[in-house]
Amino acid sequence: MSRKGFHVERASTGSDALIALSSSNPQLILLDAASLRSSGRRICQSLIKQAPGIPIVIIFGPDTPPDEKTGANVTLQLPFTLQKLLNRIRGLMPVEEKDAIQVGEMQLDVEHRWVRVGSRQVRLTPRLVVLLKILMDRAGEVIERKELFSQVWDTDYTDDTRTLDVHISWLRQALEEDPRNPEYIKTVRGVGYRLDLKTHAVLLPASNRSAAGSNDTRPTPTL
Repeated sequence: MSRKGFHVERASTGSDALIALSSSNPQLILLDAASLRSSGRRICQSLIKQAPGIPIVIIFGPDTPPDEKTGANVTLQLPFTLQKLLNRIRGLMPVEEKDAIQVGEMQLDVEHRWVRVGSRQVRLTPRLVVLLKILMDRAGEVIERKELFSQVWDTDYTDDTRTLDVHISWLRQALEEDPRNPEYIKTVRGVGYRLDLKTHAVLLPASNRSAAGSNDTRPTPTL
């Protein structure tokens, strides 16, 4: 994994892993239950309790039925290719592409159509990417339904905006812990929608990152 650009910290037992977590902040935990000769459930749940926001990938041996109740984000069973493991890991890692837009805890990778908020990372349809980007560009501002519909669908016809409501519902399902009681995308009755986040959007192109110098405090990807 080190050869693939990851900084790896190893722990030989579950107890060692819990001790390591008290002094480090990894972006992801790779739990090899196969080498530990256990179901991994107890260890995984202890890790989740100590670090609930860190995604976990758990690996089971070829003769061990995967335990779906471990609480891990991704479950893999040997044998599998290194590429498959990398794909699963990268799907859980924070978005750090050159076109990633950051608003508070929310990151949107426009090119690859990924959004990450908290510990959730979801791939969006092209239309939902356009919709979310507009909301993020104007975070904290109420956008009228007709204006939002016109921008997302690039049309002057705004007499029927029910399609917008459907897409807002889909976006909430992707972003919200409880879509029926949204934390981020708020409905302003009779007006439109507002994205509630703590800070304003920042787009840091790759060409500017080197110039940021010590201001760029992003950690090295850690397993």
